[in-house]
Amino acid sequence: RVQSVAVRIIVDREREIRAFVPQEYWTLTATLMPQNEKKPQAFDAGLTQFNGKKIELKTEDETNKVLTDLKGAIYTVTKVKKSERQRRPTAPFITSTIQQEAARKLGFSSKRTMSVAQQLYEGIDLGADGGQVGLITYMRTDSTRIAAEAQAEARQFILTSYGERYAPAKPNVYKTKGSAQDAHEAIRPTSTFREPDALKNKLSSDQYKLYRLIWLRFVASQMTPAVMDVVTADINANAYTFRAAGSTIKFDGFLRVYSEGKDETPAPNKQTDADDEEKPPLPPLNEGQTLDLQKLFPKQHFTEPPPRFSEATLVKALEEQGIGRPSTYASIISTVQDRGYVELKEKRFYPTDLGFAVTDYLVKNFQTIMDVGFTADMEDRLDKIEEGEQDYVSLMKAFYDPFADTLKKADKESEKMVEQTDKICPDCAKPLIKRVSRFGAFYSCTGYPECKYRLDAKAEAGGVDGEPAPPPVEFDVQCPNCGKNLVERMGRFGKFVACPGYPTCKYIHKEKPVSIGVKCPGCKIGELGEKKSRMGIFYPCNRYPECKFSLSGKPLTERPCPACGGLLHETGYRGRITGIKCANVECSYVEKFAGGKASETEGADAA
Repeated sequence: RVQSVAVRIIVDREREIRAFVPQEYWTLTATLMPQNEKKPQAFDAGLTQFNGKKIELKTEDETNKVLTDLKGAIYTVTKVKKSERQRRPTAPFITSTIQQEAARKLGFSSKRTMSVAQQLYEGIDLGADGGQVGLITYMRTDSTRIAAEAQAEARQFILTSYGERYAPAKPNVYKTKGSAQDAHEAIRPTSTFREPDALKNKLSSDQYKLYRLIWLRFVASQMTPAVMDVVTADINANAYTFRAAGSTIKFDGFLRVYSEGKDETPAPNKQTDADDEEKPPLPPLNEGQTLDLQKLFPKQHFTEPPPRFSEATLVKALEEQGIGRPSTYASIISTVQDRGYVELKEKRFYPTDLGFAVTDYLVKNFQTIMDVGFTADMEDRLDKIEEGEQDYVSLMKAFYDPFADTLKKADKESEKMVEQTDKICPDCAKPLIKRVSRFGAFYSCTGYPECKYRLDAKAEAGGVDGEPAPPPVEFDVQCPNCGKNLVERMGRFGKFVACPGYPTCKYIHKEKPVSIGVKCPGCKIGELGEKKSRMGIFYPCNRYPECKFSLSGKPLTERPCPACGGLLHETGYRGRITGIKCANVECSYVEKFAGGKASETEGADAA
C-alpha cells in the first residue's frame, strides 16, 4: 500500500518532467554606481515594472525594445526602504527531518542515516570518559518536544559558550504536527556538554558526522533569532523601474552555530526578489539620488521542470502527503530500489520500466489503494485502532470485501501485460512480444519454451528506448564446440560472450578473474581475482579448478589478522558490510559492526 504509492509519486514526477514544455523568458539587470562618491560601490538592480505595472519579458524582441527605450535614460533612486527582519531557528530533528538534512548535508541515504542513528542511540564506548553511553535520544519520533531538563542544560551551555545575547529569556518551544504520536522527544544529544569534537576519536566517521549534525541542530534550536538589516531600493529610468535588494547580518544569533540546508528548486519564472538574505549589502542610497549606469545585462532563460526526487525531497513528499510513518521512510525507499521499481542515479530517483508498468497496472485496477488520500487516511485509521478509538475487525471487513472483488478482476487483467510487436525472432522467425520483469523490459519469442530467444529492450536499444538494435557484436573468436564466431549478448546480470548457436549450442565464454594482487590463502601459489556472478562479486583463486578457494567478501590488505597474521576479508549481506573475518580456516578471529555499515558503493554517496 505505502510502497506502491511511493513509486507512483516518482513515476508521476517523471511523466511531469517528460511532458514539460520550457517557456522562454528574459531578465534585464542594470549595474549601477552612485555618483560623486570617493569610493563608489557598484550594485545590480533587476527590471520589475513599466509605468507602475509588473513587466514580464517573454522574447528577445521585447527585451530589445526596452533596451532601445533606455538609451540615454537617467537612473534616479525613487524609494529606499529599510527594515529589520528576524530569522528564527528551526526545530530540533524528528525522524523525517534528520533523514532529509543528512541527505542534503552528508549525502547519506535514509537507510544509512537510521543505521548510524541506531548506533548512537544504543551507545558508544567512551572508555574512561564514561563507558558505554547512548549519545542521542530515540531516533524514531515525530515530535519536536524537548524535556525541560534538556532545555535547561542547553541554556547553560549557550550562556557559558556564547554569552547572554544568544540565550533567549524563555526556552524555544516548537509546535508538533497534529498527526504526531508524541510518544518520544525530538532527536537530540543526551547531553549538550558532550561536544562532537571532544568525541571525534571515539566515533567512526559516519557516527561523528551525524552526531555533530544532531548536536548543532539542537543547540541552534535553543538560541536567539538572527537579525538582518534589509534594504530595498527602487530606481526609475524612463518609466521603467528597477529594484535592488541587499542585506547585512546585524546579529548572527543561532546562525553562529547552524544553518539549515536547502533542496533544489526549479528556476522560477520571475525576474527579481530572490532571497534577500543571500544578496550582498547595497551602498548608502538616498531618494532622489542620481546613479551612473555601468552596463545593462539582458539574459535569456527557460522555465525548468520540477526536479526529480532526491532522498531528502522524497522523504519530505511522503511526510507532507501522510504516506507511511517516519520510522518506515528508510525501509520504503530501500525496498522500492531493491525490487527494481526505481533507480538512484546521481542522487536522483528514476522509475524503471518495471516501475512504470506496475504503477500503470495498479492505478488501473486498484484505484482506491493507489490514491494518495486513501493511504494517508489509512494511517489515521490505524492510529485510531492503536488508541482504541476504532475496532480493527470492522475496518478490515470494510476494506477487504470490496478489495477481494477488485483482486479477482485485476487477476484477469494481469494476462494483458504483454505487448504485441512487429519484431521477428532472429532464431526461429516467430513474432516477438515485449514483457516487463523486475530486471526491466525485454523481448521474448512466442515460440517459448522451444525457442528461448531473449533481447533486453533498453540495453540493446540503438539509441531509442524499447527498440531492438542490429545484431549483437561479433568477435573473431570461434566457439570451441561448434566453430561459430562468438557474439556479445545481454543477460539479466549484464553483458556476456556466448555462442550465437543457442539453444543448439549453449557455450558461454567464462572470463578469468581480474587479479587484485593478493596471494591465495588456500594454495599459497595463485592470486585472488575479482569476478562477477548472479550472486554478486566474489574473489576466487586464479588457479581454479586446481584450487577452489574463494572469498565472498572483499580482501583487506591494510592490516593483517591480529590473531594469526592471516588475510582479513569483509563479511556482509545484501550490500551491507556487517563485519570482518579472518580467511584462515583454522583462525576464529571475527569483528562485528553494530547495525552494519555502508558498503563502498553506498559510502560513495557521501563524497
